[in-house]
Amino acid sequence: MGQQEKVATSLAGAVGEEISASLAPVDAELERRYLGDPGTRQPVHTVYVPGDVFDAGTIRSWGDQALAALDEHAPDAASFARVLGLTDDLAEPVYGRVRAKLEREPIEDLRVDFEDGYGNRTDAEEDEAAARAARLIAEAYEQGTAAPYMGIRMKCMEAPVRARGIRTLDVFLSGLMEAGGLPDGLVLTLPKVTYPEQVTAMVRLLEAFEKARGLTPGRIGFEIQIETSQSILAADGTAAVARMIQAAEGRATGLHYGTFDYSACLGVSAAHQASDHPAADHAKAVMQVAAAGTGVRVSDGSTNVLPVGPTAKVHDAWRLHYGLTRRALARAYYQGWDMHPGHIPTRYAAVFAFYREGFEQAAGRLARYVNRAGGDVMDEPATAKALSGYLLRGLDCGALDNGEVARLTGLTRTDLESFSAPRRGDLTASAQ
Repeated sequence: MGQQEKVATSLAGAVGEEISASLAPVDAELERRYLGDPGTRQPVHTVYVPGDVFDAGTIRSWGDQALAALDEHAPDAASFARVLGLTDDLAEPVYGRVRAKLEREPIEDLRVDFEDGYGNRTDAEEDEAAARAARLIAEAYEQGTAAPYMGIRMKCMEAPVRARGIRTLDVFLSGLMEAGGLPDGLVLTLPKVTYPEQVTAMVRLLEAFEKARGLTPGRIGFEIQIETSQSILAADGTAAVARMIQAAEGRATGLHYGTFDYSACLGVSAAHQASDHPAADHAKAVMQVAAAGTGVRVSDGSTNVLPVGPTAKVHDAWRLHYGLTRRALARAYYQGWDMHPGHIPTRYAAVFAFYREGFEQAAGRLARYVNRAGGDVMDEPATAKALSGYLLRGLDCGALDNGEVARLTGLTRTDLESFSAPRRGDLTASAQ
């Protein structure tokens, strides 16, 4: 073993104790603000359906329309691969999984829209639509036909529509309670947030509802929609979105980028409003940094180029949507919006290709890290966490199977989750 080293120190034990005492407030602040990723499933997309259009058959209808689009414009793996530029080894696995997904779970996250997609109606009409949405969503969860995540987008907290938005939320949540309670997959979206005080108002509103209904404090969370320049850079030059996360008092579950409202706010002309515009990249980068480590997820926006019309036009729209989705995934925006049933095939194609083409490398790296086997890349614990998170996301959406992941890594899902567990504590049920 060789000669035993002599260990010498110079500092008194009190020095370390004093430093620890001085940093105790910082330790507490880190514990409070930066919980880490919640470790729950994040949907790969959100679909918005106007409140007057949503019905019991919406989810199945979107899946059937997406399958019909494939049947008409890409009836087999080879033709779909040619449109999107998929390699031969990905063509069959991706196409087969896309069709299976459209049959099994065509929508992962659905928002019944009472904002832009719904417009201004009479109070009686919106009351009726909100109550109907609550009943249909409750029935869907009871019957096992719901998307994993469902909820509403209310009107914003700006003065002209504030009272209407509050009432719609009350009608909807009350309807769910009357039907048996709030589902685990409930998600609420607060749009057009400009000031942190509007987020605080939403918190107070949810606190009042929880108290009125005897719910656990903090049970209801919500997404913050980023659609204005002021939500990124406040008048005093600070990053308002970071203050919004704190104003949510632990209830914020996501930041959703609104491509077209945000672009218009900055004066971007209609022809250039897109999720890959430099203005969009800047906004999402600020959102991403503000949310990092907080447990709040970031979602990309959408494209308004619809895959409709003759096959050539559909293929062009598919290529655009596929490319934008792949671009977002590479930038760690794992969720986006889909505005039309024809977008769903390319959403899943992009997601499945992303996880399948990197699967073997990620699995191999994680296995070597676990077994301390070395290799051509020196990975650290943070990278192991990222690798396991990558594999878990692939499993959650259906791009990967438990068996093939276990075969290449030697790890179970529980093992993977142990790597990617939240760094500090667990988020409450409001993270659902």
